[in-house]
Amino acid sequence: MPTTAAHRRRVVVTGIGSVTPLGADVSATWQAATAGRCGIQTLDGMDERLSVKIGAPVGTEIDAGDLNPKDLRRFDRAMLLALAATREAALDADLAGHTDPDRSGVAIGSGIGGIGTLMENHKALLERGPRRVSPFFIPMTLANMPGGVVAIQHRLRGPNLCHVTACASGSHAIGEAARIIERGEADLMVAGGTEAALNELVMAGFASMQALSKRNEAPAQASRPFDRGRDGFVLGEGAAMLVLEAEEQARARGARIRATLTGYAASSDAAHMAAPDVESGGAVRCMEAALADADLSAADVDHINAHATSTPAGDEVEVASLRKVFGSHTDRIPVSATKGMTGHLLGAAGAVEAVLCVRALEEGLLPPTINLDDPDPACALDHVAGKARPAEIRVALSNSFGFGGVNAALVLQRWGT
Repeated sequence: MPTTAAHRRRVVVTGIGSVTPLGADVSATWQAATAGRCGIQTLDGMDERLSVKIGAPVGTEIDAGDLNPKDLRRFDRAMLLALAATREAALDADLAGHTDPDRSGVAIGSGIGGIGTLMENHKALLERGPRRVSPFFIPMTLANMPGGVVAIQHRLRGPNLCHVTACASGSHAIGEAARIIERGEADLMVAGGTEAALNELVMAGFASMQALSKRNEAPAQASRPFDRGRDGFVLGEGAAMLVLEAEEQARARGARIRATLTGYAASSDAAHMAAPDVESGGAVRCMEAALADADLSAADVDHINAHATSTPAGDEVEVASLRKVFGSHTDRIPVSATKGMTGHLLGAAGAVEAVLCVRALEEGLLPPTINLDDPDPACALDHVAGKARPAEIRVALSNSFGFGGVNAALVLQRWGT
């Protein structure tokens, strides 16, 4: 029997962790984001023939926990990023010894999975033959393996799911993990996204689609959400995880509750493989359903973290969808587009932005949209432009849209409201 709103359990956030182009943990990422710093840079060692030579790498050493050198060689970078973000989230939630492993699960999304390992082994096959392909090649490339190693390292024996829905993967993972808790199938879920796709093949593919910014001469100004001069997104890498729990369990074990996840929805444009739906119907239905799931109205939303990748069509369509959903309230809702600083982390993007929403709710501070020097009239909103803005917010909406016409929306609320 489906769980009704009246009978479902309330889901809270008790831990957050991240590894992003802005920093090795949540604190560093938040400080950089609220300062308006940019993690986009010129990439070294790339094929000179690439038309795009900029990206947003994780520039710090990845702390994935107690792994020996042999294990490190068997893990794709997407797995290591997921382990590092989970390690921080688990410590933040004080999980050790306080949860039932059989009632604790994992939901980690990734848009592409272990493509770095795939490229390395394909090169080995061509240059040195089949015997040089790693016996760990297959598990290292599987998109669900970050969730697998997270479950192993933290003894999480409940549901273990992977959502592969392009740029909405992380948000779908978080939302579907919340549904599992609401239905009573688990008491705790580690949920988020990871991506490590900064390689020549992926960049060449996106460049061929004319999806990437070509501002090679000015990396820090390349990602320009809602700006008239935007010319594409900048590819990044990273991971972010949330520890989600049933409220009654979190209270019973004395956990610090950071926020409440009250709404989630998913929809499909069913319009085009890669281009946004110019009618914005799927995005509108998704946001409206997420608000209904949270039992909130458009007027209740105090802050939006937009998907806003800095593509000419995508940003404009998102603004149109926001105006359809929020109507006369649209111009009173401050909007942040943080991909100007982080780049686009594909399957990890929605998870990173959910973490930023949690921190914004806690701190009463909204991260800025940088590089918004010449706002596009077609993208007119109450932009948090240039610098962070203090604001007492109770409800935040985070949008994620992806290739294939997939949409996800998360509604997070300040704890105690």
